[in-house]
Amino acid sequence: MRKSQTLLVLFFFMCSAALGQEDEKNRLKECGEVMTEILNVPDSIPQDLLDKAECVVVFPSVKKVAIGIGGSYGRGAMVCRQGANYKGPWGVPAMYALEAGSVGFQLGAQATDYVVLVMNAKGAKSVLSSKVKLGGDLSAAAGPKGRTASAATDIVMKAELLSYSRSRGLFAGASLEGSTLRSDGGANQNLYGKDLTATDIILKGAVKTPPAGEGLRAILNKKSPQNKSQ
Repeated sequence: MRKSQTLLVLFFFMCSAALGQEDEKNRLKECGEVMTEILNVPDSIPQDLLDKAECVVVFPSVKKVAIGIGGSYGRGAMVCRQGANYKGPWGVPAMYALEAGSVGFQLGAQATDYVVLVMNAKGAKSVLSSKVKLGGDLSAAAGPKGRTASAATDIVMKAELLSYSRSRGLFAGASLEGSTLRSDGGANQNLYGKDLTATDIILKGAVKTPPAGEGLRAILNKKSPQNKSQ
């Protein structure tokens, strides 16, 4: 009886792990689809800002949860340029979580996609190494949109993170101040089958990009193959 119970527990554990991995694969694939759709419309992220970004974080289908429980919660992926000083091609994605109250998020049941650009090495190091509060630990601003939009304003030039949202087909800069951004350890373990930090995945090359993440890498390498930050 004990042996059968042990086998049953093991079976459910394996099924749970397989389902968790499939969920993260689908989420990672959706990140690529969202990024592709956003970057293929004219009134999108300014090219000069994308070319200067060290990392990009994508959160598809973030929804508002019941007031009093914790605001909004999004799960997605971050991908950074590889190599010293983030000068190489876009690399392996790590899973991330975005948590916030109602400030900066659109209310209601409509799902919202969010994209966050990490604009310098300080911002990348902070996001990779610890949980950060946007507007607190790191300076954050709503990003300008449009391929020809000016990115030379003081707010944009000083911000370490620039954020955007897309809801009901409308794309715009979004204020995420007060939100927290962190590596999603459980999701990374589900996806890669081992306990890994975001630094292990993105900087240390501990794993290879899964097929579900190739779409996200491909669109970024196509649209912004070179880091043009100084």
